[in-house]
Amino acid sequence: MSARVDLNCDMGESFGAYSIGADEAVFPHITSANVACGFHGGDPSVMRITVARAKQHGVAVGAHPSFPDLIGFGRRNMDVSPDDIYDLMVYQIGALLGVARTQGVEIQHVKAHGALYNMAALKPEMASAIARAVRDVDRQMVLFGLPGSHLISEGEAAGLVTASEAFADRSYMSDGTLVSRKRADAHVHDANEAVTRAVRMVKEGKVRSVDGQDVSLRADTICIHGDGPHAAEFAAALNAAFVGEQIEVAPLGRADVFQGRAGGPPRSRPK
Repeated sequence: MSARVDLNCDMGESFGAYSIGADEAVFPHITSANVACGFHGGDPSVMRITVARAKQHGVAVGAHPSFPDLIGFGRRNMDVSPDDIYDLMVYQIGALLGVARTQGVEIQHVKAHGALYNMAALKPEMASAIARAVRDVDRQMVLFGLPGSHLISEGEAAGLVTASEAFADRSYMSDGTLVSRKRADAHVHDANEAVTRAVRMVKEGKVRSVDGQDVSLRADTICIHGDGPHAAEFAAALNAAFVGEQIEVAPLGRADVFQGRAGGPPRSRPK
């Protein structure tokens, strides 16, 4: 197989008496899980159960921190200073790190959630705060970000290994950003369309925007949103299609592993 991709999903977003997502049905088809850390979804017990399930299925674990916005599911923009973002990130990654250690699992990556992810993609000061927090907790964790965004550039500036993330179930603007969830065309609802788009992202490095333009992007990892109504269907269809297209589906590994796969000699890292 000449091409390789990671298939990730946002997981562990249930909390208390509330069930969100179809985690058990999704796990057999993905290679990385972005585990909610309690601020937009998830709770201590759900975090433990999700990490244990990931270990059972051989799925890599990543932290999925967000703004402190449980009511809005972390999808509302907030006015938060870079210092506060740094602290929020350290707090949430640290919580999952403790849970993961009880299960004998390492954290592979960090992916900010929702509005925090989208705002940091456009605002370098926010992206820098996220990157510094990841570096200071564990510089071997890979930072996920939108291709060509400040999350990628600020992650690299902080000495981190980054992974460019594409979305199978979301629509794109012509500048490579995601279409606002407020628009009717923000989501891809058809599994066949999602598969076709994802395969092209991996093999050609392109996706068609909502206004009909081809947008170039790098896809180290493909995301499925775990709270979507078709998450399990999409995960199964994508995995099967990638295998059929001779695309290897595998977790990235932590920085020292992924960097070798991504090509090129290891970068020097700040001491």
